[in-house]
Amino acid sequence: MHDMINWLVESIGAMGYPGIFILMAMESSVIPVPSELVMPPAGYLVQAGKMDMLTVILCGTFGSLFGAYLNYFASHYLGRPLLLKYGKYVWITEEKFAKVECFFLRHGEISTFIGRLLPVVRHLISLPAGLAGMNHLKFSLYTLLGAGIWVTVLTWIGYFIGSNQELIMKYSQQAIIGVLILSALLIFVYVKLQPKKCEKRS
Repeated sequence: MHDMINWLVESIGAMGYPGIFILMAMESSVIPVPSELVMPPAGYLVQAGKMDMLTVILCGTFGSLFGAYLNYFASHYLGRPLLLKYGKYVWITEEKFAKVECFFLRHGEISTFIGRLLPVVRHLISLPAGLAGMNHLKFSLYTLLGAGIWVTVLTWIGYFIGSNQELIMKYSQQAIIGVLILSALLIFVYVKLQPKKCEKRS
């Protein structure tokens, strides 16, 4: 892990802001590049005076949006027709697909926002959003909001901790736990405020 973090610090330092954008775009798509190993080293470079905090956060956030859109458009233009045509062979009926679509039409905003904060889910949440044809503006807004919060947290962890890989992983895990608790509270409040019935699409 120590060698990986040192390599990322050197790589980000060499590639600069475009490197942060590219790595976070990869992290936000289906390529397994953990954000916990990208943004803290960038935060360390901010602390060392080699990068600017706001620019680092913006590059990480918009890189996440770009990667999310790769998944979104792939699932919307490729996954949707394939699912509707061949889904019945793997027990994904049109009725089940309609339920997923209905869910995202009603709860796409909160699902996208919270999904961006959660490990594993953040890589995949764009896929059902694309399948359901979630509004592009809302998808962008809630993706940016969720990704921005997570990127900012990780960057500040790197800023205050430096390149100590053990502390980075420790505080990143604590941040994940905090995010999980916050997400659970948001979901609880959201569910309590929602009507029970799903309105059909016109």
